[in-house]
Amino acid sequence: MSDRTLAGQYFDAAIGLLQRVRDEEADAIAAAGGLLADTVAAGGRLFAFGAGHSSLAAQDLVYRAGGLALVNLLTVPGAVGVDVVPATLGSALERVDGLAAAVLDTSPLRAGDTLVVVSLSGRNALPVEMAMNARARGVRVIGVTSVAYATETSSRHASGTFLKDHCDLVLDSKIAVGDAELTLDTVPAPFAPASTVVTSALLQAVVATAAGVLADRGIEPPLLRSGNVDGGHEWNGRIFERYADRIFYRR
Repeated sequence: MSDRTLAGQYFDAAIGLLQRVRDEEADAIAAAGGLLADTVAAGGRLFAFGAGHSSLAAQDLVYRAGGLALVNLLTVPGAVGVDVVPATLGSALERVDGLAAAVLDTSPLRAGDTLVVVSLSGRNALPVEMAMNARARGVRVIGVTSVAYATETSSRHASGTFLKDHCDLVLDSKIAVGDAELTLDTVPAPFAPASTVVTSALLQAVVATAAGVLADRGIEPPLLRSGNVDGGHEWNGRIFERYADRIFYRR
């Protein structure tokens, strides 16, 4: 089997997942976009969190061309991305009880804000407690996860619950347990993960919806432009000034 054939199979798998999410999560996407728009209109702030590779989709919402300027990354030292050494430490931190509460205690989140929590499995203590503690503080929570994990794996949190059990809205990425789309007789492990592709697209669909909802209400969406086009920096500077009290990644 050629590499080109495998590449085609991967694209087919990713496209199939994107189509499923588009069709099956349409109502949830509309609701999530509406919640972001409500938060912006009411003067609230937006935050996104993900641990490990789930952080990639969260980071994709923050300070980017075409995105909402008000989305701030909620970081947990050592758990966001794979820059910590050893990389396995990040996975271990996801299982530490009480870490989420400590992070939220020192974060700017407050009642009336909205937090997007991204966790493929939704089974570890950190995303579960992040959602639980945020809601207890009056923050609305959008969970982005694969619901399949809740039926095919066990929770690693003492409560026995998953991220999906502690959210105001849940977006199901439809990713199969194990996050590998391809198999081959000559390769002993499944390969070709698609969670980043699908989750990023899912969240950008939510942002697009939010922008449209705000525009329909006569509110200009606080969008950023690319700094690599003429006038982009000047445009963004005005946005940063206007919303300075709701943007935390510039401080």
